[in-house]
Amino acid sequence: MSYSTSFLRPLFDYIAQFYPLSEAFKAEFEKSCKLIHVKKNKHILSPIDSNSSQYFLVNGLVRGFVRDGKKDISTWFSFGNELIGAIRHPDQQHSSSIEYLQALEECQLICIPYTFIDLMYTNYPEANFIGRKLLALHYYAASERSILARIPKAMSRYRKLQESGLDITRIPQRYLASYLGMRLETLSRIRNKVLALDYRLCS
Repeated sequence: MSYSTSFLRPLFDYIAQFYPLSEAFKAEFEKSCKLIHVKKNKHILSPIDSNSSQYFLVNGLVRGFVRDGKKDISTWFSFGNELIGAIRHPDQQHSSSIEYLQALEECQLICIPYTFIDLMYTNYPEANFIGRKLLALHYYAASERSILARIPKAMSRYRKLQESGLDITRIPQRYLASYLGMRLETLSRIRNKVLALDYRLCS
């Protein structure tokens, strides 16, 4: 399969920004990864599944969430062109995860087994360099989410999320409210206040 027609091209373009990729490196991905399609609202992963793979979201919208009793708590959103996965302890290779991954739009994802990733770390030194860069990005994103969750005022949390650059208009309101730690009614009031304020500032 040529690089120009490979379903892996979006993934290669993404990771090549961290380190140049050799043909041998790319060939390993061709042998071990697969493209999957997930319909809107379906689970990509749930606690009943083995948490054995990471995913590159080619297109679509995905949310991560956990359950507290009957309540869903959204933990993150991905809008595509990035690597995603469920919570996983590195020493628990074949365990399930408490986290769900759900497609909020129809999605295309590249499935990358963790066993394959470990093999690449062993056989290709550049994989370790790429991995360190990705770890730094994911740590930064996790820190930003942690800060957001600790802001006491609901309006301030909403404003900070607005400033993050995420296209929050694509996220269903009930999931956005869950992510921001507020009731749907509170989110609706805040959005109306923000729209009114922005309108006055632009007038």
